[in-house]
Amino acid sequence: MKSYSRVMKQLAGVLLIANLTVTAIADDPKSPPAPPLERLSEEGCRAIARFYDYDNSIPLEARVVEKKMKKFDGIPREKIVFRGGAGELVPGYFQRPETDAKQVPCVLLLHGWSGAKDRWFQDGGYISGGNVRKALLEAGYAVFALDAQCHGDRISVNDFAPVNHYREEGPQPRKGYLTQEEIYRQTVVDYRRAIDYLISRGDIDPERIGLVGYSMGGTQAFLLTGVEPRIKVAVACVTPKERDKFSPIAPQNQTYGIGERPFLMIMGRSDPMCSPEVAKQLHAMLPAESSKLIFIDAGHKLSLDYVPHAVRWVTERL
Repeated sequence: MKSYSRVMKQLAGVLLIANLTVTAIADDPKSPPAPPLERLSEEGCRAIARFYDYDNSIPLEARVVEKKMKKFDGIPREKIVFRGGAGELVPGYFQRPETDAKQVPCVLLLHGWSGAKDRWFQDGGYISGGNVRKALLEAGYAVFALDAQCHGDRISVNDFAPVNHYREEGPQPRKGYLTQEEIYRQTVVDYRRAIDYLISRGDIDPERIGLVGYSMGGTQAFLLTGVEPRIKVAVACVTPKERDKFSPIAPQNQTYGIGERPFLMIMGRSDPMCSPEVAKQLHAMLPAESSKLIFIDAGHKLSLDYVPHAVRWVTERL
């Protein structure tokens, strides 16, 4: 395993190159004015957080169902299942760097809509997930990636049809047995259960758990961090906007719960799912001392340049 200092030097080099395409927070004259982003009162936000409560007395029944040795970047990968908040088995991939340390920190990896946990094992692609995962492992962090509800190995819940919460024209719209809100809620609760599992292992430091989320995972980064105090640092990438302040999955309603914990937003300057103005409004709801907003010159699909920023935020703060 590469040393931490060597990894950070490599990240610094990539960051130097990435500065050519990364712009810090700045006014964009091309961005049309956006209506104010609203959130509930602090009391209302606390009420919304109850949406993600779960019964931790339900047995986890966690077990390793597959272990592939040395296949993924020289580090064994375990496929683990445990009982989620809805009582069904939740599958996830776990990797731990080879080290003599008794306990290591762990980073949760949250994929986007229509993706799967496998995206974090593929270099490049839509989210450059493999690049994020490998950099974290090389820096000494374990990683744990679940399939969101109705995604990946959990597609059977939706009768094996691809997820689609959007309404379509015509007499036969694509079926979707769970709403977007239900999918998000169950996934967030399942990640809370995942933390229960990680702590039960004994080889994960319970005080050093963070996360990186992309797109849908970016929204869930707000939701999970807001309701789960065991998350110590978070990175939310290309979080889609949510105008309805009464929605239980509106990320702005969890900013009170996030509090002073380090929180990084990485957004695309030309992302059609969230304009720079809305991104800045959302970021303004987080404490300036512990949060940061970075724009990449890209749309919803970020370039590889975002990876070192995400990894550095975690490694310097977890």
